[in-house]
Amino acid sequence: MTHLPYIAACFGLGLAVPALFAVDAWRRLGRARRRLAQIDPRTTSMEGTA
Repeated sequence: MTHLPYIAACFGLGLAVPALFAVDAWRRLGRARRRLAQIDPRTTSMEGTA
């Protein structure tokens, strides 16, 4: 019996979990930027004055 399946599962989880965290953080950042753009008056009024 070999331990290769368990080792492969550990490496797979070690790569998949941080990747899922990164994708979730990227999606939450996009949502937060869109919400901020809706409520922050500086983003629309200062673009034309610079």
